[in-house]
Amino acid sequence: MKNNVLNKTAVKNIFAMHDRQLGKGAMEMLEEHISRELNTMAKRMVEGNTKRLVPDLFWVALGKWNK
Repeated sequence: MKNNVLNKTAVKNIFAMHDRQLGKGAMEMLEEHISRELNTMAKRMVEGNTKRLVPDLFWVALGKWNK
């Protein structure tokens, strides 16, 4: 499933603030990485029986069970 999970302009601006550029294919790799991380977080929420991600339960999505 291909989703645009990143605002490309915002990502480019973050790198530009540090005087860095994104090379060919880097944006696609970043999108893949972020997408995998978000999927992992959602799976952890299922494991932790958490229906809604809220600030107080963010640790569940991060997988930090011993907070």
